[in-house]
Amino acid sequence: MEAPVAGIDVSKDKLVVYFQGKFYEFPNNKQGFEGVKQILPKGCKIGIESTGVYHINLVKYLGNEYDVRIINPLVLKKFKDFRGKKSDKNDKKLAELVVNMGSEFITSEARELTSQWDFVTRSIVRVKNRLRRDLVLLGYRDSLSRENLNEVLRGEDNAVLSEVRFLLGELERLEGRKREIEEELENFVPKDSLIFTIPGIGRTLGCIILARVGDVRRFSDKKRFVAYCGLDPVVESSGKGVVSRGISKKGDAVLRRAFYLAALTAIRVNPVIKRFYEEHKGRLKGKELIIACARKLAVITWAVLYYNKPFEADE
Repeated sequence: MEAPVAGIDVSKDKLVVYFQGKFYEFPNNKQGFEGVKQILPKGCKIGIESTGVYHINLVKYLGNEYDVRIINPLVLKKFKDFRGKKSDKNDKKLAELVVNMGSEFITSEARELTSQWDFVTRSIVRVKNRLRRDLVLLGYRDSLSRENLNEVLRGEDNAVLSEVRFLLGELERLEGRKREIEEELENFVPKDSLIFTIPGIGRTLGCIILARVGDVRRFSDKKRFVAYCGLDPVVESSGKGVVSRGISKKGDAVLRRAFYLAALTAIRVNPVIKRFYEEHKGRLKGKELIIACARKLAVITWAVLYYNKPFEADE
């Protein structure tokens, strides 16, 4: 049974809800949020136009009980009569758009969040590497286990130990921000996207990929999509034959890293990628093999989204 659909127009002071042919008005505060939950059944698809900061608290309040989809205002402008004189018809149109909504409705906010996630994730890696270096300098194992760190922190104060304390504080803040970003990202991506049928692509990486790709239909074939990800192979011809020079890295760096991370999981849980990994591990090694798996995973993702069909093991 298809989930019911609602549209909510958000302004600074009020919420106008269109649901099943009727309009409801609530204040844009906690009391109004509760009013929205009273009339909308759980699991309902809700379309909300991105309105600066005014929609954020509502989206957070609705949480995981609803399939909330944030709609890019630029997308709405493509529809005749949607903009212009403000009217209740706008809220009805907002609801109608949700029915066929896909990843092309991802907002610029979601894309910005993916950039922040990538920056924070890489920062966490750098901080951990520096911490391991400091632990070795202090004469301890380079393990970041709580047991090892507690032992280190009981040591005599010096410049290196001071940095360890500072880095541990930074690591805690970065990991907290990473969790916040991941929670926010889920509000921008359709929960029923077929990308989540692909083994190896979890909630976070799926959200990141969708936010970076936008409308996959703009890539008419898999080669264009792979090139956009920067995962297309570079080869050079010479008198001795064709030589591989790795990948182009000219595409979206965040998207490329997302597929790489997803491939690390996919080689264990995705039958297609696992088989690909086994077939090529004699010829390719280490990171080169993982990149090849990431490229294969990108092709599968393009096919699933482009043809709008769930993942099948015989892809």
